[in-house]
Amino acid sequence: MAVINLTVNGKKISKDVADNILLSDFIRENLALTGTHVGCDTSQCGACVVHLDGNSVKSCTTLLADCNGKKITTIEGLAKNGKMHPMQEAFKKNHGLQCGFCTPGMVMSAVDLLQKNKSPNEQEIRDWLEGNICRCTGYQNIVAAVKDAATKM
Repeated sequence: MAVINLTVNGKKISKDVADNILLSDFIRENLALTGTHVGCDTSQCGACVVHLDGNSVKSCTTLLADCNGKKITTIEGLAKNGKMHPMQEAFKKNHGLQCGFCTPGMVMSAVDLLQKNKSPNEQEIRDWLEGNICRCTGYQNIVAAVKDAATKM
């Protein structure tokens, strides 16, 4: 057991946790933030993507112990004052989701992309999101959503 200190969606948290707990499990089970989805437990699908100190990571293979002192943002932390983040709005406007299971991870990955590349082309968007699997949409509307959000972020 160890005491972990971190900031999640702007809120400081200090908890005594087992050394082997995964970030995704901590987020879902200890903080009740269920927007972070776990689809594979092997870092393949990307449904669990969150931001760790501003960079996208797959939380299902990230040990919580490695996050001590860090800042974590989940999909719940993107909206501000009840207003959706521009990427969330773009996914809604461009129908970039169907069942919604992969959407939180896609949105978090896409936000990270636009923080690093303000105006990516279609191939750069597709390359960046290759670690996020969607079984419903065919990706065309997801790419359109990212392009749309790039004009607003």
